[in-house]
Amino acid sequence: MRLDRFLAECGVGTRSEVKKLIRKGAVSLNGASQSKADAVVLPERDEVFVFGEKVIYREFIYLMLNKPAGYISATRDGKTPAVLELVPEEHLHFEPFPVGRLDIDTEGFLLLTNDGDLAHRLLSPKKHIPKTYIAEIEKPVSPEDIEAFSNGVVLDDGYKTMPAKLTPISNNSPYLAEIVINEGKFHQVKRMFESVGNKVLYLKRTKMNDLELDENLELGEVRELTEDELLLLQNTDR
Repeated sequence: MRLDRFLAECGVGTRSEVKKLIRKGAVSLNGASQSKADAVVLPERDEVFVFGEKVIYREFIYLMLNKPAGYISATRDGKTPAVLELVPEEHLHFEPFPVGRLDIDTEGFLLLTNDGDLAHRLLSPKKHIPKTYIAEIEKPVSPEDIEAFSNGVVLDDGYKTMPAKLTPISNNSPYLAEIVINEGKFHQVKRMFESVGNKVLYLKRTKMNDLELDENLELGEVRELTEDELLLLQNTDR
């Protein structure tokens, strides 16, 4: 990997900015001042310092976003606010993207990463990764609704969903329920409730795989996952 690319990917600056730093003699490679931007760096072996501070290389970033309503799950749109607009500048050089989608009016846990392999495993229909939601609904959950969800319901396009777990939280207004699904069809939770004659008024994702949304994360806030949290997310062998 070129030295200027290494520094840029570590967030030191843009390619043009880090080239200026290299020319100024601010960068050292394995203890020796380095003036060539195309010098070869092996991240797993070499040590790079900028102004005397060691630069730590990371290939991937994993972010937890507590998505607010009004943002689309995309990197950019141009008209509608996108979730990447909520990501601090210091993380954007990793070029993270949202893993899966939350509807524009749905809140809660959204993973942002540049790890395409993990994203593929989490979204693969073969993996059946569970996703947990809290819904405020128009009517209370009935025993018949619970049974219907556990058997899989037929959506408006004729598709029969996989079995899902529906648990009442409050059968007094406001009516609240927890839903765990193992697939990710378009507007699936809303359409599942519609199939049993109910309507979702508010929806929040609280968990993806074995990782729960940090309850201290305010709407619109983003933070990096800890190593333990990443392990919970990476467990896709089901």
